[in-house]
Amino acid sequence: MTQTPARSAVELDEDYRHTTTDACLPRDLLADEVAQRRETWYDVDDVVRAANATDPEDRATLLSLVDGMRDSTRLPGWEYEEPESFDAIRASVAPAPAVAYDKDGYPDKVRAAWLGRIAGCNLGKPVEYGDYWTVERIRDYLLLTDSYPLTDYFVALDPMPKGFEFRENWPETTRGHVDGSARDDDIDYTILGLHLLETHGRGMRTEHVGEAWTALFPLQQIFTAERAAYINLINGLRVPQVARFRNPYREWIGAQIRGDVFGYVNPGDPWAAAELAHQDAALSHTANGVYGEMWAAALVASAFAASDAAEAIDASLTVVPPRSRLHEAISHVIRLHSGGATWESALTEIHAAYGRYSWIHTINNAAAVTAALLWSEGDYTNAVGKVVMSGWDTDSNGATVGSVAGILTGTAALPAHLIEPLHNRTRSALFGFDNSVISDLAARTVRFARTG
Repeated sequence: MTQTPARSAVELDEDYRHTTTDACLPRDLLADEVAQRRETWYDVDDVVRAANATDPEDRATLLSLVDGMRDSTRLPGWEYEEPESFDAIRASVAPAPAVAYDKDGYPDKVRAAWLGRIAGCNLGKPVEYGDYWTVERIRDYLLLTDSYPLTDYFVALDPMPKGFEFRENWPETTRGHVDGSARDDDIDYTILGLHLLETHGRGMRTEHVGEAWTALFPLQQIFTAERAAYINLINGLRVPQVARFRNPYREWIGAQIRGDVFGYVNPGDPWAAAELAHQDAALSHTANGVYGEMWAAALVASAFAASDAAEAIDASLTVVPPRSRLHEAISHVIRLHSGGATWESALTEIHAAYGRYSWIHTINNAAAVTAALLWSEGDYTNAVGKVVMSGWDTDSNGATVGSVAGILTGTAALPAHLIEPLHNRTRSALFGFDNSVISDLAARTVRFARTG
């Protein structure tokens, strides 16, 4: 059922090529909204022609063209059903029921989830730029440093060989340099989610999420859909328009990275986790962007009661609309695994099928997460290493896989060489939460889950 984006002979001029994906820049908004519309089978050829005839520095005209795409027409032949309202999503799915979990072992699994998430995030941070750090470049660098397959933090060579350049965080995230967790939005959102639950309880609403963002987050520390939503909030827009106005990133991975904590507090209950995740995701995302957070939360929740990753993935998929592109991608990976494919061949097929999406889109990254877990053989290091070697959003995927693999294995099976350098603390850009103690975050999570 996989459909490629709607295409025509009309493409944006070179002036619209960009790498910043910044909601503050009309040129980025225009190009990325064209891509989003074409991915979802809308005809925007007239907009592209108008953009090509416009000065790319003409802010007012570009924003008018972005806004005009809300009236674009979907082309015939669209094969998916991707509901957007919560009631419509709920009507389309048949979630797995809540199942019993090990209550005595729950605190240890929560601590393993926090540690596993943070270590996995740091593992992927030096190569978090999927357009540059491709699967091939990551493999070549690991082979060059005699560290393939990846089982430890990246080795930083001095000087770096030509053709290889780490992200700017490398002095904090490479082997021998990790001294506590580096700051990352993947960690910030997990801390913020816990704070939201402690503040508002299980009655947390989308509006509460927006209030917390504008009170606690600096704008320049959040990205893509979250930055677009933040701008809309301070300009006075209200839910649900906050997620929809001038936000071409509404199906990207930003919501998926925010869902884990809702799984932490709903062990064995994927739908309860997904409901809370929907309240969070709806601020900034729609359709597959929302499903991604619901799925991640359900995956984490299911891991507490599952015997292995495959069981958790099967349960998590029940919260995703069955005729959506996200469901299709995850199901595709499951079939590859059950059919006996190797991880390497599955990864090649995943990139061939979903590589057309931005490296920070929900769908392709969810497929990579699924593959890493299914082929991990129950080993934490194997799981996070595989997902980072998969490319795309390496730190976000390392974090999600780290959560799930940590829960499945518990703290005793977490590798000391990845965990001990964290020194039980993490940096954060959230106002008032910098240098959080990881064991304290875990204890607070358990306390909330048990008292609500």
